[in-house]
Amino acid sequence: MADTIEVLVPGGQVDPGPPLGPELGPTPVDVQAVVQEINDQTEAFDGTEVPVTVEYEEDGSFEIEVGVPPTAELIKDEAGFETGSGEPHEEFVADLSVDQIKQIAEQKHPDLLSYDLKNAAKEVVGTCVSLGVTIEGNDPREFKQRIDEGEYDDQFADEAAA
Repeated sequence: MADTIEVLVPGGQVDPGPPLGPELGPTPVDVQAVVQEINDQTEAFDGTEVPVTVEYEEDGSFEIEVGVPPTAELIKDEAGFETGSGEPHEEFVADLSVDQIKQIAEQKHPDLLSYDLKNAAKEVVGTCVSLGVTIEGNDPREFKQRIDEGEYDDQFADEAAA
């Protein structure tokens, strides 16, 4: 019978300590092998919190599924700040480019409810609102309105549709 462990770990920087080690300790898996595989699969996220699911069997075999980090983590990593603004509608902590918004939307799209990249980008922009992050110097709410008006349709066209 397979059992599952779900943890949030720093991409590419997992070690046998908490939060993973104590969860894996009582299981039949080789903890070092699990740690190494998680680090290999998450190295692209370099320190960003990544959700990981480890499914293991009684014989010690295991499978690892790496999720996509939360949108806020991707934004913080891309913009280079630690915490969002305490007053996100008045004080802004960072600024992103349209290309950075598109990159984050492409990373998150499989995990979001949106049907296309344009709507995925709008979800990312919504997170920018709550963190206090501007987009090319503009309030993210104004930027979202410009997306709705079609100003960025070329940038956010799905590759499959293009």
